[in-house]
Amino acid sequence: MTAEESHAQAERIRAFMKQYGWGLWAVEVKGGAPFIGFVGLARPGDDLPCSPCVEIGWRLAAAHWGNGYAAEAARAALACAFDKLHLPEVVSFTAENNQPSRRVMERIGMHFDGETFLHPRLPAGHPLQKHVLYR
Repeated sequence: MTAEESHAQAERIRAFMKQYGWGLWAVEVKGGAPFIGFVGLARPGDDLPCSPCVEIGWRLAAAHWGNGYAAEAARAALACAFDKLHLPEVVSFTAENNQPSRRVMERIGMHFDGETFLHPRLPAGHPLQKHVLYR
């Protein structure tokens, strides 16, 4: 993302959180990096085959991958989803070849039942277009 796109996304996240009281939370490393990315809950667009739904997702800076931060924060987000918000289901999806995110989904107890879809916001033939859905 460009800096402008990143700032626009941050503003959309803030507006969603203000409206609903939950969303994508900033992640920091205690005693370390003040901001390494975000993890949390979102409502993806209506153009996805799993919609309407609540999605758990994460995006961390590459320098912080492989340390368990995504799974730790995602477990806290799932606890919020089920224990505080009383949601009946949370989904997650990623590009089929994104093995690191798929491993996080499995570590936090999500299951892949074989459901895949072509992401409607990616052009036909894009290498990341085929997505897998975890519940």
